[in-house]
Formats: sequence, structure tokens, C-alpha cells
Amino acid sequence: MLGLLLIIANITGGILLGLSTLDKWDGESNFFNKIAGVLAPFQTIIGGALVVIPLLRLFGGHFSLYGIISILGGVLLLTHVFGKAPAFENSLRKLSDKLMPFKAIIGIVLLVIGILAIF
Repeated sequence: MLGLLLIIANITGGILLGLSTLDKWDGESNFFNKIAGVLAPFQTIIGGALVVIPLLRLFGGHFSLYGIISILGGVLLLTHVFGKAPAFENSLRKLSDKLMPFKAIIGIVLLVIGILAIF
């Protein structure tokens, strides 16, 4: 069950994070922009799932590089929430600022991981 939720979170998070690159590949059809428009209100939920589910799997003994990338993608999606958690705000903002140049790359990797996990 958690595996399926993580696959869905990886694909949707990958679309949201990799939108700038996906939009270039898409051309004029705006397919990915339309999907991102539908997913945007759920950005916090998707980001939370990308952080929590891999952490649960990590504590369950399932360490993977994919889980680490999912957590990094979740941190990027949760950047707007960090101001509401003052205890973690400074460290999470620093991490997010360091990851921001790699936002599109992490998004594409999340999308690929999610698609490959289906097969």
C-alpha cells in the first residue's frame, strides 16, 4: 500500500518539480501545465507524502537511493510550509536553498522513478 502511494507521489511530485523542463518538451499542447494546474493545490500533501513515506520505509529497513531522492523532492515541495515550523525553519530553508538549482533535475528523476516503479 505504501509503495503504491509513493509511486503516485513520485510521479505527481516529479511533474510539479520538473514542470519547467517538461513544458519545453511538451511544445504547444500545454499538457503538463494543465496537469500541474490540477496538482498545484495538493502540493503540500504530495510533498508530505514524499517525505513521510520514504522515512517510514527507511525505519522499516528498506534503505534506497530512490527514497533519498523522494525525500529531497518532498523538501523542495514543502518550502512554503517551513515558515510555519519555527523549530526547523533555518535548517530546512538552507537545505531547500541548496537544492533549488537542482529542482528540475530532481523532478525529472522523481517522474522517471515513479514510471519505472510501475513496471
